[in-house]
Amino acid sequence: MKNWRLVAVLLFCLVLTGVVACDLLGEGSAEEEVTQTLVSVERGDLVVSVSGSGTFEVTRDVNLYFSSGGKVEKVYVEKGDEVEMGDVLAKLETSALELALIQAKAARDEAKYDLNQLKHVLRAASDRVKIAELQLEVAERTVAEAQKQLDEVIITAPFNGVVISVGADDGDILPSPTMSPRVIIYLIDNTSLELNVEIDEIDIANVKPGQSVVIDVDALPDLELEGRVERIYPVPTPEGGVVFYEVTVSLNALPISELRVGMSTTADIIIHQRSDVLLVPERAVQEDSEGNPMVKVMVNEELQERPVVLGISDGYQTEIVDGLNEGEVVVVERRVRPETGGGLFGQ
Repeated sequence: MKNWRLVAVLLFCLVLTGVVACDLLGEGSAEEEVTQTLVSVERGDLVVSVSGSGTFEVTRDVNLYFSSGGKVEKVYVEKGDEVEMGDVLAKLETSALELALIQAKAARDEAKYDLNQLKHVLRAASDRVKIAELQLEVAERTVAEAQKQLDEVIITAPFNGVVISVGADDGDILPSPTMSPRVIIYLIDNTSLELNVEIDEIDIANVKPGQSVVIDVDALPDLELEGRVERIYPVPTPEGGVVFYEVTVSLNALPISELRVGMSTTADIIIHQRSDVLLVPERAVQEDSEGNPMVKVMVNEELQERPVVLGISDGYQTEIVDGLNEGEVVVVERRVRPETGGGLFGQ
């Protein structure tokens, strides 16, 4: 009876050779099982990219402030207002300065009139004429200074943009500005957006200025933007033990109105790109006894090892530069560990 049981166990182990290893004590240890799939060699496009996350920032912004002190007469904008270049945004009380400008212009016009009269009457008396010319020059400078002082108490928009913050109210008394003048208006150009992306130190060596970038905006899933790498900051930014490098990406076209500063994005930087090349699954590529790449090709229902020359790979598909033809069939092998029971015969 014992001999019969031993023979039965041996026969069972022989049937499972290459799939399951067992011992005569009935306690088995599972090995990997190899499955094979036949895949046709096809042509297609292959893109290799590295990904990073980032946010949109503006490339043009400005802090606007008064160059002199005084009482705020009027702030014409609020946070979030859109303005155009040349719009008056805020001003101090200007009545005294406007009066000074009027007086300066009047003095200039009078000096100009006197000079013209002298030129007609006293053409021979050049020294009197020279004095009048000097008086006119002084009057011109006085007008220019009065105009400058008036301009300094009026803030205008230097470009089209959006008001982000307002730092004064009507009636505020502002001291004369020192080294750090009080910011009255913070203005940004929301059409001059760029993207700052964090790239892992493992991938940064493959990133170069000029590479194309595909951008997905988290808040706008139907929108896909295109850009290019502008610059790579040489100093890394450690975060939680991981080192990142900041990459600035410019947009190829002006963003749509729904795009906002600070929106989160995922950016794929294109490292390599191939079109209409032969492709096989990466799992189809193996190594021969000398460590050279090869694939197993099904020819007349028989497997043949074929050396190949590889191109780029995205981790899923691999480019075949030489060694295969379109339409040939290769073997893709996969190793899996089968489920096993608690003992012999699953008990």
